[in-house]
Amino acid sequence: MITKSSLAHISQTRTILIREENFAYLLPCEELRNTISNFTITFPNKAIISDAYTVMPHGSATLVFFVYNTQLHGFLFGPTTKPVKVGDIANKCGMIFIIEFQPAGFSPFKKTNQKELTNKIVPFSAVDYSLDTALKNILRGSSSVDELLLRAEEKFLQSMLFQYPTELSRAVTAIIQSGGLITSAELSQKSFYCPRHLNRLFDLYIGMGMKSFSRLVRVNRSLHFLNQRVNTLGGISEKLGYYDVSHFVKDFKIVCNITPQEYRANMSDFYSEIAKF
Repeated sequence: MITKSSLAHISQTRTILIREENFAYLLPCEELRNTISNFTITFPNKAIISDAYTVMPHGSATLVFFVYNTQLHGFLFGPTTKPVKVGDIANKCGMIFIIEFQPAGFSPFKKTNQKELTNKIVPFSAVDYSLDTALKNILRGSSSVDELLLRAEEKFLQSMLFQYPTELSRAVTAIIQSGGLITSAELSQKSFYCPRHLNRLFDLYIGMGMKSFSRLVRVNRSLHFLNQRVNTLGGISEKLGYYDVSHFVKDFKIVCNITPQEYRANMSDFYSEIAKF
């Protein structure tokens, strides 16, 4: 199994989004980028992950393998529309390997209605025993980050069952590019499908409807702006197309369960996605 020192020896051919002494965020190979957003490898402790550390909702599934009490565990976090507090367990783990999927990105690996997984945390062995076993064996047997990611990518490519519909892909891209502001009528024109059909596709492959996904995209954009303290709440609400600050704060609290001010005051206690939107 890899050690913390291996983070310093990642191949230059691998795209590294962020790397520090205890963690690294990395892009997958080109063939998987429409399904997997990024890999994270971290060797946590309380100095970098507090007990209050919370993953902000981003609408996608996440696969997490971690060493806890010398045992290797694997859990699937279904598509998220609510914050998930993970710090009190994460900072006690020896190592964590995270596969963060793109919106609808988990669906090609498991033929199931993604709405059945939304906001659920389940042992991955109960979802796909074969893939869970294979990825755990890869993690145990890899001695470097490069080996781990290469073997994991090969397994994911072998395990892909289908591609989700192109009309859904067009609609997701349009929502992200618009920052969540595009209307259902405009989406229908871009994808050449009626809103009702598109909404069924969102429920089936993403795990939520178009309106919910658009709100998550909009709020995640606000997290990027909030992380830059030069941006005022008024400026952020204007950039995001809100009528005024109060509407922005209300929308933010519905999704994140806290206000933008509370998020900004405790940013180190939160994880917001870094590669999807």
